[in-house]
Amino acid sequence: MSAVPQSFLSDPATLRRGRVELAGVWRGSQLAHAAALRVQPTGHAALDAQLPGGGWPRGALAEVLQPPHARHEWPLVLSALAGAAAHGPGRIVLVAPPCEPFAPVLQAAGLPAWRLCWIDATAAEAAWACEQALRCRDVLAVLAWLPQARPEALRRLQLAAAQQQALLWVFRSDAALRQASPAPLRLAVRGVPEGLEVRLVKRRGPPLLEPLLLPAHAPPLAQVLAAARARRAAVQAPAAPPRTMRWSPGHALDRLVRAAG
Repeated sequence: MSAVPQSFLSDPATLRRGRVELAGVWRGSQLAHAAALRVQPTGHAALDAQLPGGGWPRGALAEVLQPPHARHEWPLVLSALAGAAAHGPGRIVLVAPPCEPFAPVLQAAGLPAWRLCWIDATAAEAAWACEQALRCRDVLAVLAWLPQARPEALRRLQLAAAQQQALLWVFRSDAALRQASPAPLRLAVRGVPEGLEVRLVKRRGPPLLEPLLLPAHAPPLAQVLAAARARRAAVQAPAAPPRTMRWSPGHALDRLVRAAG
């Protein structure tokens, strides 16, 4: 580590501030600078504004904590995945997902379903499978559902992601909120009537006291889903009642009956 230049220590302005300012040194009271981080925009402007570098970190673990049985993963990360897939090759690996993603929704958001690779792993195998995927150069991003992951397993995943500069999300129950984690970014997410409430539990920067409110779907996807709901409503709408016509002598049906007789 290089020594602090003597000029800094003798500078009156530095002495008055009580601290030494060095280029490239990140301070805990400030968000880490974009120049020092590789990030992927989230697709949510409000979230980008509060994340170091302005997006999801590449080469680092992003831990998402949510209530059991909640399914907030895709609204949170889908826009980022679509953006990453549009600008780079590689597969997106899903490790032990609780359910199969709906391909038309992915396609509507700009993420071709063929870019996904599904790994059906047990709880004991999931962390190992995730680590192996991260070490593969053909992998663009990894999404792993690891409800029982231990801190040492998460640390290994953090190191593996850093080596390949891959995107990595680990989804866990919010019961792990009080547990220690090596993840440089931790978010607690829950659904509210207005959309998604996101609380930044940990980031490279000062704490954020107020939660963020994000839409449940990105704008293009929301438009597609709204159109789909409208189509379903049109199909399910009751048919128009038959038109009623008054009968009178000489009506076409009356003439048809007489002709048949």
